[in-house]
Amino acid sequence: MRRMSNSLLTRIERYYATVPLLFADAEEFGPLRLFVRKEPGKPYYGGPSHAQPAAEGSGIVTAADIARVRARQRELGVPESFEWLAEAAPTLRARIETGGRPVEERPLMALAPDHPVPEQALPDGVTMRVLTADDPALPATLALPRLAFASTGTAVGAAGRAELSAVAEELTADGTVETTRPSIRAGHKILIAALAPDGTPLAAGHYHPADGTTEIGGVGTLPTARRQGLAAAVTAALAGHARDHGVRTVFLAYAEDSIARIYARLGFRTAGITLLIADQPARS
Repeated sequence: MRRMSNSLLTRIERYYATVPLLFADAEEFGPLRLFVRKEPGKPYYGGPSHAQPAAEGSGIVTAADIARVRARQRELGVPESFEWLAEAAPTLRARIETGGRPVEERPLMALAPDHPVPEQALPDGVTMRVLTADDPALPATLALPRLAFASTGTAVGAAGRAELSAVAEELTADGTVETTRPSIRAGHKILIAALAPDGTPLAAGHYHPADGTTEIGGVGTLPTARRQGLAAAVTAALAGHARDHGVRTVFLAYAEDSIARIYARLGFRTAGITLLIADQPARS
């Protein structure tokens, strides 16, 4: 596997240290930092409620440091998750696993800065849209990843519009939708959806830009709408939109080889590094 360049490693490491601060406060626990979201709901997919090494040179992470963070996460009622670049903290995995926490690998793929990402064909009647904060499709678009990631793989599944509507109502009731609107208005969160003629989101994804770098995440397709090229089309739209708005470094993480092949066809290449996560899903 090709090793990530130092410059790309630096940009991605900086991104992971700064983008959660758009949505959360940071609490320091010695050499570890825990992100604690400011409002209810989940404006940042997957959290932020995870911990990571605070900074290079901040000290060796000990079992006691990990235990303190986990205790705080339990107090907050959030998953006991840690997320970091393997090359940035190569010894942290063993310490977390020794403490009984599962650690999974999430390979990264990056898009070369000069690689063009052409628009992908859409099925008849399907349109691509960048969502605004007041878009009527917002609740269902935020609900879509839950159904998409609950049924892994690329095969057509059973969950469809009725299930999507039910989850959208849940996210509206628990404050997630309202919490997300300010992030969209501020440009911290960009949501793009492929919509059926009646406005139902069939596939969607997002990115959070920070200092010219972004991770594409939350790319998923409604299980009943799979096998139509919608995930590839949404990913290409996200990458193109990010490029058009000054983002030079575009990367993503994946959990399945079948999904990686979709990204590879768009020009993403293995970055040679794994994102290690405990108790947290991939964001794409």
